[in-house]
Amino acid sequence: MIKPEGIIAAMVTPLTEKDEVNEAELRSQVNRMVAAGVHGLFCLGTNGEFYALSYEEKISIMQIVLDENRGRLPVYAGTGCVTTKEAVRVSQAAEALGIDALSVITPYFVSVSQEELFSYFQEIAMSVKLPVLLYNIPARTGNNIDYSTFLRLVKIGNIAGIKDSSGNFDTTLRYIEETNGTVPVLSGNDSLILSTLLAGGAGGISGICNLFPEIVVSIYELWKKGDIKAATEAQRNLRPIRDTLKLGNPNSVVKRAMNLLGYPVGNARKPAVGLSAKLDEEICKALEKYKL
Repeated sequence: MIKPEGIIAAMVTPLTEKDEVNEAELRSQVNRMVAAGVHGLFCLGTNGEFYALSYEEKISIMQIVLDENRGRLPVYAGTGCVTTKEAVRVSQAAEALGIDALSVITPYFVSVSQEELFSYFQEIAMSVKLPVLLYNIPARTGNNIDYSTFLRLVKIGNIAGIKDSSGNFDTTLRYIEETNGTVPVLSGNDSLILSTLLAGGAGGISGICNLFPEIVVSIYELWKKGDIKAATEAQRNLRPIRDTLKLGNPNSVVKRAMNLLGYPVGNARKPAVGLSAKLDEEICKALEKYKL
């Protein structure tokens, strides 16, 4: 079973002016991430706007990423949905396509208990043979995976770890501590990648990889070599662009920054387009700090 570790790129979904999946640019981004040295590709995550895509679009995106990747890196796909039934459907389709591992977000909009969360993840995991990476992002979903529920879930054979995007580092620490570092815990917050590694975590799933993959990868590689000083500097290097994310829907901001860097990924799908002169001004100020 694949062990989630290192830097996994949380890829955006490029769209055309007609609001359709831009296959050519998606293929280009796959090759760009591979060339940058990331350790895995993740499509249909938050940055991939999974919540705004149809079932048919999700299938197409997975097929494109798998085809262009050509087995070079593990490919993760986000298959979580509001209902267990739909999550199982997408998860089984991903497995049939040849996806290497699933990332399953908690249900969103609907408030559920910890017992209902356990049942949701259990049923999805048991419906496939693939590794399942849990995805905790309570600010977006309204549902938090308690450490006690995580402890129960990791007893299921193919629950492979957890991505924590809670922004509360104590939550990340508790996941690591309660499993004695034996289950991969990855940071979903780019600002906490090094902190997670130093605490015994396995890496990070990074949206900023879409902008500066080499910098994000260097955090992990330098940490692995034991050069904590250089890794700390690389981590701090993400701060200027990270500060722009508060100016709008974060994944919309990332897409806009990519366009300004010359990668034609299009806008985020409406209503979260994320366009304004003020936003462009602030992003450009941040991007200036990365020019060599």
